[in-house]
Amino acid sequence: MKSIRNIVFDFGGVLVDWNPIYLYRKVFDNECDMNHFLEHICSSDWNVQQDAGRPLAEATRLLQAEHPRYHDEIAFFYGRWEEMLGGTIDENVKLIKPLKTKYKVYGLTNWSAETLPIAMRRYDFFDDLDGIVVSGQEKITKPDPRLYEILLERYHLVAGESLFIDDNAANIETARQLGFHTMHFTGKKKLEEWLKENGVFPLESPK
Repeated sequence: MKSIRNIVFDFGGVLVDWNPIYLYRKVFDNECDMNHFLEHICSSDWNVQQDAGRPLAEATRLLQAEHPRYHDEIAFFYGRWEEMLGGTIDENVKLIKPLKTKYKVYGLTNWSAETLPIAMRRYDFFDDLDGIVVSGQEKITKPDPRLYEILLERYHLVAGESLFIDDNAANIETARQLGFHTMHFTGKKKLEEWLKENGVFPLESPK
């Protein structure tokens, strides 16, 4: 991958460990009830609508009206959102600074514009990025190719000179179709090892 000039990271599942179960294990008495709530009430399909720019207060109010039995539990989703943050994925975050000695480093994320600032205040790696495109601000979510095109146009990047790293297969496929080099991060293989094997990270491992 000698043509690579830019590294583009997804955040959730790659750099940040975010999972609603960290909060809702405190709320529900058993896993069955929690799983039902997260699959059928505050589901990923519901959450992605906020990633696409819907206001959190509106989303909460509408879902509470639809499921009044879960009024308080629904309110917790964004009211106690910070409790869903499990921290950074350190083995990946530690690569950002050394990568920046050779590449520009960006973020491309599906994230609510209202909750991302909470994570940005909490984790200092955001300060090391050369730019970020956030779905909630653009009102477009991955894998819509328009979000990737915003990144390319805003920062004057060329897809063929950029490596995109994401934990979602659909997001990776769109990037590949647009001409990005891609790495589907599943956790089965360490990112640092993969980068070295592909000639992207021939630097000394950070201490």
